[in-house]
Amino acid sequence: MAHPKRKQSKTRRDKRRTHDKAVMPALGICSNCGATVKLHTVCGECGYYRGKLAVEKEITA
Repeated sequence: MAHPKRKQSKTRRDKRRTHDKAVMPALGICSNCGATVKLHTVCGECGYYRGKLAVEKEITA
């Protein structure tokens, strides 16, 4: 396995890590029920995706 000849400085290490960060997921509003949902996913509240029923939800009373 390769071994470094010199210690990499904190600045160089941090420059490499600038892209390694948590990003906020893109959120949208469901066109059917108005709930906040992650984009390109089925709504967890009503089961609709892009105005069409994608998942049949059970009605709990």
